[in-house]
Amino acid sequence: MRSIISVSNKSGVTDFARGLQDLGVKIFSTGGTQKAMKQAGLDIHGISELTGFPEILDGRVKTLHPAVHGGILARRDLTQHLAELANNNLEPIDIIVVNLYPFVETVRKEGVSLDEALENIDIGGPSMLRSAAKNFSSVLVIVDPEDYAPILQKLREGKIDMKERQRLAQKAFQHVAIYDTAIAEYLREEEDILPEEMTIALKKSSALRYGENPHQQAAFYVQQELKEKKNSLSLLELLNGPQISFNNLLDFDAAVDILGNFSTTTVAVFKHTNSCGLASHDNLAEAYRRALSGDPIAAFGGVVASNLVIDLATAEEINKHHYDAVIAPGYDKESLELLGRKKSLRLVILPQLANASMPGESFLDFRRVKGGFLAQTADVISEGESSPHVVTNRQPTEQELSDLLFAWRAVKCIKSNGIVIAKDRTLLGMGAGQPSRVVSVELALKRAGTETNNSVMASDAFFPFPDGPELAFKAGVTAVIQPGGSKKDEEVIFAANKYNIAMVFTGTRHFRH
Repeated sequence: MRSIISVSNKSGVTDFARGLQDLGVKIFSTGGTQKAMKQAGLDIHGISELTGFPEILDGRVKTLHPAVHGGILARRDLTQHLAELANNNLEPIDIIVVNLYPFVETVRKEGVSLDEALENIDIGGPSMLRSAAKNFSSVLVIVDPEDYAPILQKLREGKIDMKERQRLAQKAFQHVAIYDTAIAEYLREEEDILPEEMTIALKKSSALRYGENPHQQAAFYVQQELKEKKNSLSLLELLNGPQISFNNLLDFDAAVDILGNFSTTTVAVFKHTNSCGLASHDNLAEAYRRALSGDPIAAFGGVVASNLVIDLATAEEINKHHYDAVIAPGYDKESLELLGRKKSLRLVILPQLANASMPGESFLDFRRVKGGFLAQTADVISEGESSPHVVTNRQPTEQELSDLLFAWRAVKCIKSNGIVIAKDRTLLGMGAGQPSRVVSVELALKRAGTETNNSVMASDAFFPFPDGPELAFKAGVTAVIQPGGSKKDEEVIFAANKYNIAMVFTGTRHFRH
């Protein structure tokens, strides 16, 4: 048997090569890999011995040769193929061990040049992998160091069946596909946000407890990014509690989304990705208490999210209630010890939650639909929305404006038709996911109860009729923030003036289906 080994990731390769040699496998290798194995005391043949041709063009051409690809691609079940090899003094190659130049790691470096990036595009490696994977019934193709030990054991036992060979071939094609995706993404112009063709490279980060329901299997896949995202959920760390679930990750994602809108100390309580509680306050424990007041019943079994390290005072408040998870930039020693006593409570760290203005990051939002994906750019709050246009006779007071801007950031992350009632930078009630906006208003007012007096209301989209706002005005709401743009805007504004309500338009809708 003969093998070619040429790897960028040299983890475990010398032990694997030594095992192959013990089985009588003759090994050929290229520059860096050959040098590493010779330093480990292995007698490895250079690729030029196989091809009869030197490596040229600074190593750009070394394995692109019939002696390599003929030996890999020849079908062992076709006498004509074997005869052609013999007539050309070539021999079959039985094992290909290849992984590729570190292209992603290279282009992530600060100030990397285009020339340096291009030099790290592997040509010979993908060609050998594709050839070997195509002929997997005769050639073992190995890209993952994790496969070295089990494959070596199977070779010793002589038990590598067709199913195993096909599995290795699939991994090889996937390895090349992810590699090519990175190169295409790097070369794509930044302004070409939605190109005609696009692939998405995903790598399994972890298995999940189950999917949305216990009978559904699930895993967390991380999208390969050429620029590391500072708010990626791949960076979270589980300190306490059961394995993270599919639904947990959805809530954690919602936490990153909404907390990224607030630069001040903020706590959110989530249930089914909606914040049933949300508050900003200079004191973290008070922010938590106010967030919980939004809907203490719905908060049961939910997720608490904070953009500040959890201190003992806040932990003592959280400890009084039952939650599925807490996610924060960190926990001080006393709070971790206290909350960690609850074995069923997941304590999760995501340091990036402490960073302000995370929603400003550029990314595409993908939604799976039957037969494909929908893609859209990120929904972010523009600078202009922080200074909304007053459309009523009465201007909002300073306190009202502060609450309006809080409510506007809150409603952005509520499922449409989204309505938020807020006061003192605290969410009092919300209506979400209703086909009718007026029903969302009714639900938000009902949840807010007697606290609606002197509160404000935010709507993620315009009011099609004055009926919803009038319900809020009669319940004590004194100011409203909404995008505007309805054919009935004048009627809505007329109703607001009638009740001496301050109303502002942002000019931007934030639907969340």
